Amino acid sequence: MAQLWGGRFTKETDKDVYLFNASIGFDKRLYAEDIAGSIAHASMLAAQGIISAGEKDSIVNGLEKIKEGIESGELKITEEYEDIHSFVEAKLTEMIGDPGKKLHTGRSRNDQVALDMKLYIRREIRETDELLKDMLKALLSIMEDNTGTYMPGFTHMQKAQPVTLAHHIGAYFEMFKRDRERLSSVLERSSTCPLGAGALAGTTYPLDREMTAKALGFNGPTLNSMDSVSDRDYLVEYLDALALIMMHLSRFSEEIICWNSNEYHFVEIDDAYSTGSSIMPQKKNPDIAELVRGKTGRVYGALFSMLTVLKGIPLAYNKDMQEDKEMSFDAIDTVKECLVMFTGMISTMRFNKEAMELSAKKGFTNATDAADYLVKKGMPFRDAHSVIGRLVLACIEKGKSIDEMDLSELKEICPEFDEDIYEAVSMETCVERRLTAGAPGRQEMEKVINIYRGYLARDII
Repeated sequence: MAQLWGGRFTKETDKDVYLFNASIGFDKRLYAEDIAGSIAHASMLAAQGIISAGEKDSIVNGLEKIKEGIESGELKITEEYEDIHSFVEAKLTEMIGDPGKKLHTGRSRNDQVALDMKLYIRREIRETDELLKDMLKALLSIMEDNTGTYMPGFTHMQKAQPVTLAHHIGAYFEMFKRDRERLSSVLERSSTCPLGAGALAGTTYPLDREMTAKALGFNGPTLNSMDSVSDRDYLVEYLDALALIMMHLSRFSEEIICWNSNEYHFVEIDDAYSTGSSIMPQKKNPDIAELVRGKTGRVYGALFSMLTVLKGIPLAYNKDMQEDKEMSFDAIDTVKECLVMFTGMISTMRFNKEAMELSAKKGFTNATDAADYLVKKGMPFRDAHSVIGRLVLACIEKGKSIDEMDLSELKEICPEFDEDIYEAVSMETCVERRLTAGAPGRQEMEKVINIYRGYLARDII
């Protein structure tokens, strides 16, 4: 059992206790961050005259070789070490001797792990943002191709008013755009470096924390050493952002699952993103959408677990905080995988435009426009609303949509109807006359699409 401590103890740690305490099985993924932090720390120690330039060079060269060895597969991270920090330091000391023992001068595992986790989360935020941007590009492509694809808009899961597929997809574009803004905000609030905070009270060595912060891409050092080692707010915020991403993906997945059903048949999911049944040969299942919907609870669980871990911890560092990793790593991996799969699914999905438009017609989504038609003839809206209610009831009894009713049938309900009613309630008229900001009319949608093109041409992180 390789440990960074032991002088205070007179007997070996129980094997089961050691395994319960160890984190190498999951924190090994922090090796790159741990090595980067150690290189910055060693360079600063040399600049401050705490170690010699030669010792610094030996340490840095050794750390770079360890990183190369891990990434080439020549050096295996084994579980005889308590954590990634002890592994790296032990291998470094084996490689270069006594200079390796000086690396930890002025540093604690508390500020070391705080640094590693913050560096890792900052990297993952950027990667998550890139995946969101890829998905937004796929959404924009669908919007560009479907400004004239009419479909029903829904409230209460009932057909309400006609919109376009571009407009419907645009709602999700807005959701995921906000998700990117949240990630950017979390990245900004994780921009201070905890390295040099020590165990909780700083150190007597003349460390240059500004130097290490700059070397590691931070805006500056943290301002309170106790908070430095016990802060995981940035992680909670990132998990919260991931939970919202999954909520949006789950809502979208639910719609795709409905659209893919035989009853709607709005979409055809590509074979590459579908599966069949072991017993029913006719089945083509929307498994990717269902799995994304199901995995959402997993990410929610990580967020609530992290909040629960932190809620009763007094200052400063406590071992409870080791529980920040496994569930967070799983949530991060889950979201990134879901984004990749979902983007692939929607990029290859085919839309049944005829079925969408027919559904809008049969669902009386143009009823409000029919009422507006009567209002323009001089009828009070509340009276017009009542007339169209009776018209819809008559259509249901006859098995017709409004535009399928003969003019004589319409006049039986209200003599104000004339030939121009058919144009007034066509899907094209109903949608294209909606030109208020944010509405589905083609003219307004083209403006929005141009705004989105400009948005995707810029980097926000």
